[in-house]
Amino acid sequence: MSTMPVTFYSGEFYDHNASVIVPHDACNLAAVWAFASSSEFVDEVRKLDRSLKPSNNVFVKVPFDLAHWQQVATEKYPHGLPKPFSSDPTQWLFNGHPAGSDQPLHVAVARLLGYQWPRQTGSSFPDCPALAPDGLERFADEDGIVCLSATKGEAPAAERLRALLAQALGKFDLPALLASAGPKGSKAASLDDWLRDDFFEQHCALFHQRPFIWHLWDGHKSGFSALVNYHRLTHATLEKLTYAYLGDWIRRQQAAVEAGESGSDARLQAAKLLQTRLKLILAGEPPFDLFVRWKPLSQQAIGWHPDLNDGVRLNIRPFLAQDLPGGKKGAGLLRAKPNIKWEKDRGKEPARDKAEFPWFWGWDGVTPDFAGVGKEPDGNRWNGCHYGNAIKQAARQSRT
Repeated sequence: MSTMPVTFYSGEFYDHNASVIVPHDACNLAAVWAFASSSEFVDEVRKLDRSLKPSNNVFVKVPFDLAHWQQVATEKYPHGLPKPFSSDPTQWLFNGHPAGSDQPLHVAVARLLGYQWPRQTGSSFPDCPALAPDGLERFADEDGIVCLSATKGEAPAAERLRALLAQALGKFDLPALLASAGPKGSKAASLDDWLRDDFFEQHCALFHQRPFIWHLWDGHKSGFSALVNYHRLTHATLEKLTYAYLGDWIRRQQAAVEAGESGSDARLQAAKLLQTRLKLILAGEPPFDLFVRWKPLSQQAIGWHPDLNDGVRLNIRPFLAQDLPGGKKGAGLLRAKPNIKWEKDRGKEPARDKAEFPWFWGWDGVTPDFAGVGKEPDGNRWNGCHYGNAIKQAARQSRT
């Protein structure tokens, strides 16, 4: 708020931290925009109000030289104001293509995993229509699972990513792409190294610690690793990852052990432990359960049945529940730890039924299967509760 960034307003809802400036005459829009997007506008506002968040009415008190800013707008926008556009993949307006993107490698990985941006799935915005297919759809993985090593008859991730980049960019400079990947670039020598060591941590940073491509691994440097499109990670897809992809890897490591291949035993044990953890997530018993504080106990998921509308913060929790040997502290089954916490949120909830929302009745921050205490709810917004399948099932049955 200190710099008062501006953007074009196209009718969306907004809260009290934003203000809309509407010219009486639409012909003056370019002049108003030229002024509002300039540093002079901020300076003039600060002369009237130096608080962190200026009051809404201060913006219309700022002196405005219409003739001057009409001239500025004419020189700056000879063909009229530009249409909405963003090369930033964190923005809804982004077209979803690696070419021209701020982050071509990250966009390419997302497309390889089958992710598409809103305009590619039929959404449109003022002066920003929905987009037709761009030819990269044929590279998208059908189930949203791409293993870093060749597995189950599929080529390794780096090879598939290189093919997509060639189609999207034509001839490309890989060292330059790697050096500019993520917020701080990468020193990786190859696509495989970047995918294995740098991608996920960069992805978390780029998308504000709410990753939609998850890098799952077994903690062994040369062990099993897979990129997964979280939006497609249903119970059936997680079963496929656990038993088909990882199962194929385990069978190959078992064969390598029997053949006396060096290091195969350690890879086998790491993969089996990962499979065990994934099975626990599928079952959903604490600490691998899903918990959503605003849903009644009878509607809490039993096993891995996430609702995307509940958000990454809550749905990723089972995968971070227990660390793997060789993995990063706090990262669970993921290659890196997203900056996500499940501590109590600010604010209070209104009174809720104790049987359906027992966590609003004095949870101590520790006790699993908490049933509620006290005569009055405290409304604290806890996100770290754990409930077993038996108590969830009992709640469901009591509602039928």
